Amino acid sequence: MSRPENFWPEGKTFAFTVFDDPDWCTPETRQLIYPFLDDLGFRTTRAVWPMGPLRTPRHGGETCSNPEYLADAQRFQEKGFEIAYHNAAPHSCTREEIAQSLEMFRSYFSRYPSSMANHTGNADGMYWGSSRLTGIRRPIYDALNLGRTRNRFIGHVEGSPYFWGDICRERIRYCRNFVFYYELNTLRACPCMPYSDPLRPYVNEWFSAADGTDCGSFVRAIHEERQDRLEAEGGLCILYTHFGKYFVKDGKLDGEFVRLMKRLAGKNAWFAPVSTILDFLREKTGARVITSKQRGALEWKWLGEKVFRGRS
Repeated sequence: MSRPENFWPEGKTFAFTVFDDPDWCTPETRQLIYPFLDDLGFRTTRAVWPMGPLRTPRHGGETCSNPEYLADAQRFQEKGFEIAYHNAAPHSCTREEIAQSLEMFRSYFSRYPSSMANHTGNADGMYWGSSRLTGIRRPIYDALNLGRTRNRFIGHVEGSPYFWGDICRERIRYCRNFVFYYELNTLRACPCMPYSDPLRPYVNEWFSAADGTDCGSFVRAIHEERQDRLEAEGGLCILYTHFGKYFVKDGKLDGEFVRLMKRLAGKNAWFAPVSTILDFLREKTGARVITSKQRGALEWKWLGEKVFRGRS
């Protein structure tokens, strides 16, 4: 699949961006990563936790409760980077805490978040775990996970203490769902994005991503051959990652990451934040409602990767 000529703005051949979750983020990693991206001309999306930990977090990572971290995020927002939402905090939060966190986000960044990604393990996850799937695919997923995630993520379940579906629908436009390991061109993996899903009405629109969860998988994702194929297809890559995971060692950025990103920066690509690109797609192709056939194909593709790779 290739895009028609002149599809992307500014005469660009293809589009590339990154959605960075804040897990494992440290002052050292962000102080090296984001100036590097800025200098190369990338404009990406950086998700944050507005609230500091109120309870024991699942794992570490900086939050907006750190004034230095918050000031750094605000500085890069002014440079054109998008600040997104990664749930309220690095642990499960109640409806009241979530509502408070979104008001904090707006006070920090002068607007509500346009995009978000669920934080792994949070009970307030929106349509997460097996709720991402329908039909026979849901019990297959539960079996792969030995039932550990069944009914665990209930942010969309009315009456639960973690329900915030109506708030999500009112405040946030885009939510990340499926992440694909084998396909760098996110529009090839999910041609209909951004899309709404009648079965999941509390999320306005969904988008997918390519898997670059840590430095090793990120480097694999943007290897020379894959960059060139993405360019030839005129495609779009939304690369999901955690810049806090192994991108920095002994005070330096990973050398292969630096080399490949410099190579990518030299291409005729549109480097814009996630929401900017998704807004462009909406304007270009119109609002889309996923069909039952499209939903089934997308779910099988994602679930098939999980089975093939032996991951749950």
